[in-house]
Amino acid sequence: MSALLAVLLGNKALLGFLASVIAALCWGFHQRLAGAIAERGKQAAAEAAARAVADQVQNDIGALPADAVRKELKSWARD
Repeated sequence: MSALLAVLLGNKALLGFLASVIAALCWGFHQRLAGAIAERGKQAAAEAAARAVADQVQNDIGALPADAVRKELKSWARD
């Protein structure tokens, strides 16, 4: 085991190659994490926009008088 470690640490080209492979893997993981964070942000923005529309519809319905609501609901009811 110590002989293998001595070969790895003694050979500058091999050590540089291993360092570049490790750096590339770390960069890839970083990019993947950044993409996941960006996607979560997009989904949160879409959900907030949908919630705003739902709240606006709820407010519009709540502002209608009871007779207008009954009349509107009759058009949706099955006979």
